[in-house]
Amino acid sequence: MQKVKKIGVLSLAKILGLLYTIFGLIVGALFAVLPLFGFNADETGLFFGAASIIIFPMLYGIMGFIGGAITAFFYNMVAKRIGGLEVELTK
Repeated sequence: MQKVKKIGVLSLAKILGLLYTIFGLIVGALFAVLPLFGFNADETGLFFGAASIIIFPMLYGIMGFIGGAITAFFYNMVAKRIGGLEVELTK
């Protein structure tokens, strides 16, 4: 077993930002197609449904980036005191 002693704050922030952006795109697409099935099918529902394809990925991406940076920062503080995460690697 090897231990992960430190995680790059910017590295984890970028990865989680991208993963959350992809997730936000999926959620935004679902919100975009809901008016087609009668959920809030008035004009505002159609507009906000289409706008959600842009809004959700942006918001999710930003929050994923910030959350990743905070998580890596606190992980590094905790791992310094109690040891890192144990990972088994193969060659």
